[in-house]
Amino acid sequence: MGDAMGRSGRMTAVDVQKIREVETTALAWLSAHRGDFALGDDALTADGQVDLTWKPLGELAQTCASIRLHTAPSDPVHACVSDLLRFAWQQTGRGQLFLHLQRLEPFATYPLEVYSVFAAAGLRHAGYEAAAATVARTRGWRSTEQEPTRRLGVLRAERRSGIHRPEQSAQALRRTWLGGRPEPWTFERPSGYALTHVVFHLTDWGRTTEGVPAGLAAYLADWLPPWLDTCLDAGMWDLGCELLVVAGSLPGPPDSVILQDAWARIARARYDSGALPEEDVGAAPEPDFHHCYHSTLMAAFAAALTVERLTGDEDSAGLWPDAGATQNRYGEQGVPG
Repeated sequence: MGDAMGRSGRMTAVDVQKIREVETTALAWLSAHRGDFALGDDALTADGQVDLTWKPLGELAQTCASIRLHTAPSDPVHACVSDLLRFAWQQTGRGQLFLHLQRLEPFATYPLEVYSVFAAAGLRHAGYEAAAATVARTRGWRSTEQEPTRRLGVLRAERRSGIHRPEQSAQALRRTWLGGRPEPWTFERPSGYALTHVVFHLTDWGRTTEGVPAGLAAYLADWLPPWLDTCLDAGMWDLGCELLVVAGSLPGPPDSVILQDAWARIARARYDSGALPEEDVGAAPEPDFHHCYHSTLMAAFAAALTVERLTGDEDSAGLWPDAGATQNRYGEQGVPG
């Protein structure tokens, strides 16, 4: 392992280039499959399948918006994710479809959660925000029962969209699996996805490493490596990439040796197309879109964060704009609609 690291303890440029390859090939696959993210006629029906329509589109938008924040404007990746983010916004009718959703399901939270991704990137719809703010003032909205991790996400979505409530995120955090700092051996797939999303919400999807309280950051620094190793041993590529996103979102620098091993496994698990399956499928053909789009998104996001941290840009960690701001650290003002 010693030859793979320089005097600073960081991975060499050769290793970073391999991670970059995972990122660029994943984004190439996502660009080639952008049509699969398009909203169909069922996106606005009462019995529409949200997990097959709005969820993939929202995840595409969130991942691209996050990668964009961590990529210099001169990088071709920046242009690629900006283009995909524009595509996602156009699929929503530049925000108009959120207003239709508001009328169909006024107390559903998923429209606001998806919309907030665009709002954080500077793409806003005043009519929808006014309607959402009206509903958010009701006791019915504020009293909706949600799992603690989901509550954190809704609170983040509200703040991104200009809605503020007295409830503090710290209250919801204490009720999450991660917030309880459980025995590390109780980690399993559901708790793994729960903890990654807690960190996503606390850091606003990688905007600031300061969002994770010091005690939780220390707990994760101790136990994230064995959890990551366990997931990769089991061929759980999707969850493994989410844990790599967490590793890139913590205040301390990621461990180079651990990252070297993890990214070597992720790179081997890819298909020639650049897609990454959710789980190890052996020699089986490439899975359909819905069984590899999310893991491919997470591979691209994790790679962007890892490359930034390993190439010296971590000096800017913790200096991202507030969640409601549209300007990124490169001085840009959001994505043109």
